[in-house]
Amino acid sequence: MAEDIEEIRKRKLMELQKKYLEQQKAQEEAIKQEMELEAQLNAIMRRVLTPEARERLGRVKLVRPELARQVELLLAQLYQAGQIREPLSDEKLKRILAQIEARTRKEFRIKW
Repeated sequence: MAEDIEEIRKRKLMELQKKYLEQQKAQEEAIKQEMELEAQLNAIMRRVLTPEARERLGRVKLVRPELARQVELLLAQLYQAGQIREPLSDEKLKRILAQIEARTRKEFRIKW
């Protein structure tokens, strides 16, 4: 009886260790994919934005990371579709940021 309980404990421990290792592998894979995506986006941003525009996007990323990510993904899609042929200036990036900001802005109204 004591041997059975000990055997069950060992099996459970092995199962838990296996699950833990699988979760760790999945997390490492997710981190690796995120890093690869980030590297790809950075490479594309170097191609499609002027240095001034990249600097602006970097500042936006500090303040509004979700907005910056939307812009990066949009620009990457446009670049891959062949719709961006020359680097975008800071002015063009400002217009894009304003358009996306206007579409995603949430308005809060407080009524008394």
